[in-house]
Formats: sequence, C-alpha cells, structure tokens
Amino acid sequence: MVTKQALLLIVAVCLVLLLTGCIPGDGTNTPNNPAGFFWGVWHGWLAPISLIVHFFNNEIRIYEINNSGWLYDFGFYIAIIGGFGGLSLSRRKKKD
Repeated sequence: MVTKQALLLIVAVCLVLLLTGCIPGDGTNTPNNPAGFFWGVWHGWLAPISLIVHFFNNEIRIYEINNSGWLYDFGFYIAIIGGFGGLSLSRRKKKD
C-alpha cells in the first residue's frame, strides 16, 4: 500500500510537470496577444519553476516579455509577494 506522503509526492511532481506548460516564454503570448493581469499572477506563482527550467532551456524566462504593461507587472508582483499564502500555510499556531 502506498503511504500518504508518497502519494502526496507523486501528485506534487505530476502537478509541477503539468504546470511547466504554462511558463513565460513558451510562445503563448505574442505582441498581438500580450499577457495581461491574470497571466502575470500565474507567471508570478510559477516563477520558481521557471527559474529552474531556465537553467536547461534559455528560451524560457521568469518574466513574460510580451505583456500588457503595468497591469501584468502588478499581477506578477502580487503573486511573487503573496505566493500561495506564503509562510502562513506552513506555520502552526502556538498553544497557550
């Protein structure tokens, strides 16, 4: 029987591999179809994965060059700063 931790690890690896299809610089966004606010949020969440992929493929970047301007930047920085809840997801409350 597969343990809970092993199953969680398998699901996490599958999600990471699935998400790499949406990283900046993959050709999805063009000057005629720039990335907007929500793509900025998405790319901000995927920035750590994009950085690792960039070591193996120089075409991939952390930041989408073909973007809509300040709105993309705003979404990107919100995601970088906030993440998926930051440290609050892993922090436990102290019992008094």
